[in-house]
Amino acid sequence: MSVDIQLRFDAEAITEFSRANQEPAWFLEKRLAGLKAAGELQLPVLEKTKIDKWNTQQFVPFQTSPQVASVQELDEVVQGQINLDNANNLLVQKNASTLFFATSDELKQQGVIFAPLHTALREHGELVQKYFGQVVGYDEHKLTALHAAAVNGGVFLYVPKNVEMTVPVQAVFEVAGDDALVSPHVLIVAEAHSKVVYVDSFVSGEGSNMVANSIVEVFVGAGASVQVASVRSLSADVHDYSFRRATVDRDGSMEWILGEMNDGNTVANNTTILKGQASTAETKTISVGTGSQRQNLTSQVQHIGTHSESNMVSKAVMTGEAVSILNGITKIEKGAEKANGEQAENVLMLSDKARGDANPILLIDEDDVKAGHAASVGRFSEESIYYLMSRGISRQAAERLIILGFLDPVVAEIPIEEVQNRLRQALERKLG
Repeated sequence: MSVDIQLRFDAEAITEFSRANQEPAWFLEKRLAGLKAAGELQLPVLEKTKIDKWNTQQFVPFQTSPQVASVQELDEVVQGQINLDNANNLLVQKNASTLFFATSDELKQQGVIFAPLHTALREHGELVQKYFGQVVGYDEHKLTALHAAAVNGGVFLYVPKNVEMTVPVQAVFEVAGDDALVSPHVLIVAEAHSKVVYVDSFVSGEGSNMVANSIVEVFVGAGASVQVASVRSLSADVHDYSFRRATVDRDGSMEWILGEMNDGNTVANNTTILKGQASTAETKTISVGTGSQRQNLTSQVQHIGTHSESNMVSKAVMTGEAVSILNGITKIEKGAEKANGEQAENVLMLSDKARGDANPILLIDEDDVKAGHAASVGRFSEESIYYLMSRGISRQAAERLIILGFLDPVVAEIPIEEVQNRLRQALERKLG
């Protein structure tokens, strides 16, 4: 069944952008297939959140800007995310342009490929094709189809077998300008017994009616270790949709550290597929809801391999009239013997008008497993407030200390100091 769709771009605009970036024919075919699917598929059905009136498709996808020669020429909102004195292993994208890119000789000597997606498509097309779209399909729903059609940048990160990266790589994605779109596709491949840390930030400049629609695909080889940290601090003028998914082989380890600090409406789905025996997944998410924003945040782990283990922790602070839906889903498939899946969702309410829903879900099709969940929604402990006030701390300062203490165990896990500090600044800003 076809659905109503009135896009502000067409096949001709997609083809022109693709050819300008010298993309291979197979990639253009995926784009055009996404465009066709966008006219046929429905929006994703989300728990307790309707997004049919959100901005999902009214954007101009291929707005470009000139490259800069140094990080000092980047927008101030981007400079706050990076180390200005050491800009190695950094990619900065604004709307549909890679403004800055630098990678170290050390990574090149190790055989690591860290490149803008457009560059990787030209120089490593067959390798990209092997993995692109394999865990997040373009035809899952309208948003993935729109992403496939209008993807306007991203990252390709490939780590060869037995290579352990000693420094993280970083990407900053900025959306700015009226009707702008940032739609990066991040593709991370960690071969057997390799190790990699990837960090990105999403920020916004001035503009209205902006959209971010991003996908992250991660392939964790046997015995490999991957850590992905992401901080999103987009303004109320941006509707943000992110879909992250990883597949983990035998003895592999996947860790997600996510800071959802947007001021606007947000949909995020983070899924890890534990395919191999003794594979593991760790997911830590914090979010702050303010004003009248709406958030739907889902963390999910699918256990397929035996002796696989997962742990998901989601923490949210709600103020104003904000609404946040936290979904935790642990799925243990038949045959995943000795699997162990744990999850916890905790919501701290600071306003009577705010709403926070914590929804832990266990779906278990195997008997010989362990699984557990915990969820809480509540206000401050007055005993804790009174204890701090008895030490000469004002009530406002006491509340702030409790909030930061509630969230900081996740903040402290961010592996790049500048991003960690920026996340703390975003917390301070959102909490007033």
